[in-house]
Amino acid sequence: MAPKLRIGIDFDNTIVTYDEVFCAVAKQSGLIDPGFVGSKQAVRDAIRLLPGGELAWQSLQGQVYSKGIADARMIDGFEAFLRRCHAEGCAVMIVSHKTEYGHYDPDRINLRQAARDWMVARRLLDSEHGVSAASVFFESSRAEKLARIGELSCTHFIDDLEEVLSDPGFPRGVRRILLSDREQGPADNPFVVCASWSDIEEHVFARS
Repeated sequence: MAPKLRIGIDFDNTIVTYDEVFCAVAKQSGLIDPGFVGSKQAVRDAIRLLPGGELAWQSLQGQVYSKGIADARMIDGFEAFLRRCHAEGCAVMIVSHKTEYGHYDPDRINLRQAARDWMVARRLLDSEHGVSAASVFFESSRAEKLARIGELSCTHFIDDLEEVLSDPGFPRGVRRILLSDREQGPADNPFVVCASWSDIEEHVFARS
């Protein structure tokens, strides 16, 4: 049992994946061919090659993170990880860098509320998962996100972005875990790389 663990988790592309949504909305908008297959990054790279591609990409992001989030998928293994945390008595907090509104969303949908609605619809904030609505934090900048991680006294933090975990302002003493299929890299990296949520679960509770 590890009742003292306080685990912070990023939201976008750590808990939720938008790959299928980006591909579908881009096809509907005529930005990529109907037969295109690829991840969010592949969609982004293809669109940026178009005339006015950067603006088109930013507009697509506004659609996906607002209305499109309803069709986004939970990353495999995350729900099982939450149940393990609940069984072990760990505190779990979600801390994400997310603005309130997209820059190119004419409908002005609140992105933070859309994310909360997505979590509620998937029952992630139910008691069986051990995450309360009061333990979800959306911050306006990376600096504010890092400050929140420190304020919450997280023992672990899990993110999909290397630049977040490597930021000089990242709170000291927090065990950092990168969710990625990249190689582990140099021994002096400030984070451990895990390719899946099952790997993260094994790492967190093997060390607790």
